[in-house]
This record gives sequence, C-alpha cells and structure tokens, in this order.
Amino acid sequence: MDMQIKDLIPWAHKDRAPEPKSGEQNPIATLQRDMNRLFEGFWNRVGDLDWPWGSGEARSDVVETKDAVEVSIELPGMEMKDIEVSVSDDMLTVKGEKKIERQEEKKGYYLSERSYGAIYRTIPLPPGVDGEKAEASFKDGVLTIRLPQTPEAQAKVKRIEVKGA
Repeated sequence: MDMQIKDLIPWAHKDRAPEPKSGEQNPIATLQRDMNRLFEGFWNRVGDLDWPWGSGEARSDVVETKDAVEVSIELPGMEMKDIEVSVSDDMLTVKGEKKIERQEEKKGYYLSERSYGAIYRTIPLPPGVDGEKAEASFKDGVLTIRLPQTPEAQAKVKRIEVKGA
C-alpha cells in the first residue's frame, strides 16, 4: 500500500482525494469509530465504580402534568439538612452538599478518608407556575418538588383534535 499521511488529510488534495476501493472502509472513519469505542468503554467502566463522592452528576427528571410541574432529583448520600431549594418567578434552584469522613483504626493500620460532593442545579420553569404553593419532599435519596400551575395557566391549555390526512 503506497498511501502516505498527506493522503489521509481531506483538505490536502480536495481535487484528487483517494477514493476508497469497493469494500474498503475509510481509515479516518475507522480510527474515529475505534477512538469513540475506546473512550465510551473507559467512561462506562469509570462510571460503574463506587466512588465515595458519587459520580458528580445528579440525575433529574422534569414532568409537566395537567395541574403541576414535578421535578425529581437523585441525591444519593445527602441528608435533608444538606439540601436547599428555592424558587423565583421562572427558576427553580436546588443546592446540596455532602461531606463524608471516615476513620478506622485496626491492628496494624489507621485509615482516615474525607470526601466532599456538591450539587447546584437551576431549572427553568414554564410560565404559570405558582411558586408560593410549591412543596418539596425527600425520601430514600430522591428529592421531589411539586410546583402547581395557576388556574389561569391551566385554563390556557387548549386540546387540539388530531385528524387523519
């Protein structure tokens, strides 16, 4: 194979770029696919490890029902006292912080570990949410916030009939 590095650079020879032979794959596309597979595999394995401070991400779901907006955020390892929730006109803010300290002394060794994790999320809210009547609950590491919609916002919803073509 007498292909050179410059032949792999797409902008080097736009007018005479080598065409892959039938059944032959583009080497750049193959390299890209292999690199993607390598990094995805690495991050999947790293994400499966049981880090004491968590993965740095808090999974969240936002669902709009006919009468409210409901937000659920997973906060594993946090306690209710570590969480702060606030709502403004059009924004929900959730802050949380956890600190874990562990000390263990046994025959022949002493172990001292400290870890820290924090979350800060702002979630934009649709118009018509009544922040004054918002409710939050925390159970089994999941924070659930229910923000009812105002009667005016509920009245503005118009159902549209779907017809066949």
